[in-house]
Amino acid sequence: MPRSLTCLHMNHINVMVEDFEKSVGHLRDLYGAQLNLELPGEHWQACLITIGGIMFEVFAPREYLLHARFGPHYVGVEYQVPDADEARTEVLAAGMRVVRELGVAIHVHPAEAFGVAWEFFGRSFHDDPPPVQYSDPPKPLADWREHPLGYAGLERYSVAVSDLESATEFLTDFLGATFAYERARPAVASRAVGFALANTVVELISPIGPGPVERHIARYGDGIRSTVFAVRDLDLARRYFTRRGITVHPGDAPGSFAIAPEDNLGLLFEFSE
Repeated sequence: MPRSLTCLHMNHINVMVEDFEKSVGHLRDLYGAQLNLELPGEHWQACLITIGGIMFEVFAPREYLLHARFGPHYVGVEYQVPDADEARTEVLAAGMRVVRELGVAIHVHPAEAFGVAWEFFGRSFHDDPPPVQYSDPPKPLADWREHPLGYAGLERYSVAVSDLESATEFLTDFLGATFAYERARPAVASRAVGFALANTVVELISPIGPGPVERHIARYGDGIRSTVFAVRDLDLARRYFTRRGITVHPGDAPGSFAIAPEDNLGLLFEFSE
């Protein structure tokens, strides 16, 4: 029987975009993103980029045809584990496939893991020395508080799922997450359950009726829906986007607002105090 993994630290959230240069430019201009390292490859252009203390790996396929129907989306998330080989053994013992094998790291097939390509690697991207040689090392979180958005780190990321009970079992029994809260999300006709996983909060959000989460699952299936940034002053952050000509919308949770995907490379970003 597979054991629970031990997730130590979230390294980065993985996203796919359509246009690499345009997307990196957008993230740097609007959010003050710090480009840490470009990672060119045969099939895609990629980079590590940090926003508000949260690292993302951004992928843009060199040929868009095979991705065009699905479009920009969250691919998955990488966690540091004590041993990537042991993680691989447990993934396979659980009957899941490895969709990308890197030797030092693996990506789990999202079709068998609630739409998320969970990635496991044996090191932290904040190690000293780091596992990669940054062209611009990530700034400390304290520096991000000085940005006009007043970043305060990652509040949570949300995973939209159609079967909340099964997804809960996966997070707790396989990933070793612990229950943190359960809340109604009436504005988006959903139920949310939060879990502590390493240094993050993962929120499973599941529709209970027609609404944006139900439409998200109809469009994309299960998978990561949103990154929720913590800010020190929500009104200050809202005024920043208004000055930049960006319309803000209600977030999934009370006390939050969102930047719509159509204004944000096809990705949903939310902000919470």
